[in-house]
Amino acid sequence: MSVIPCSANDELRQRILAFAEVLKTQAHLLGDHGLDEHDFYDSGLFRGAIERVRGQFSATMREKREFASHVLNWLQDGGMIGNWASAGESNRHDYVVELPSGRICAIELKGCLDGNNTNIFSRPPQCHEFVLWSVCTNPGADPRHNVWSGLHTRLSAEIIEREQRVDGLIVWDMVCGTIGRPCPKLEVDPTRHTVVGPYQLPPPCVYLFPATIPSVRNNPAPVPQNVGDVEFIDILHGAFGGLPQEVNRVGFEIGYTGVDTVRTTTVERGGVIVAQSNPTPIRRA
Repeated sequence: MSVIPCSANDELRQRILAFAEVLKTQAHLLGDHGLDEHDFYDSGLFRGAIERVRGQFSATMREKREFASHVLNWLQDGGMIGNWASAGESNRHDYVVELPSGRICAIELKGCLDGNNTNIFSRPPQCHEFVLWSVCTNPGADPRHNVWSGLHTRLSAEIIEREQRVDGLIVWDMVCGTIGRPCPKLEVDPTRHTVVGPYQLPPPCVYLFPATIPSVRNNPAPVPQNVGDVEFIDILHGAFGGLPQEVNRVGFEIGYTGVDTVRTTTVERGGVIVAQSNPTPIRRA
């Protein structure tokens, strides 16, 4: 078992590597730049174009926000949540959602979880729940590496060091269940998809964190919450056909090793530990 059921698509990765090699060696044949092969590569045109495209893909949040908006609208239209709104670019969270109980959930959209952007968030004081949502639109990414990097390397340290409570994590986007990222849940049962606008979505992968911040003296190993404790995740999980045994519970145990503060991250799914770190020092830049 692993930290997330899906894995990197090896066939796609090999195709990406092969196409990248073709692109590097034959890019001078594309377009009407008027340069011969030698001058094309010496000019920096190829490298500049690649960097521009890379930056555009990395920087844009439009398709991520469109995906989240489709899902939130679908939940609202079905009466499963109340009103929701964008929090605006000045905030370090993206959406505020009214839940049936009257609670407020704040949501922060993230990318693939393996970059420094994962550490940039702030729980708003008015919310009852704070959830991160990973929308990784790169089909060539490795979900297992990225999710573990996000949970252990980045979020555990951030939660402990900055005392920023995060109630849960959703790992789910429009690439899930496509040829670019096959979903094991659909491979077992192809009927487990839900049509939302232009998307056919498998059940999301959800992760529940402790309700309190780990503390060496007073709270060294807080117990992860259950899915029913985090209302938005409970609604999302149920609405899209998630099964109880698919819920992930993430625990952080904190202690000292010499002068270092260390934490151990454990992920349990269906009563089985699927991933666990060694005690790792917390070192943040």
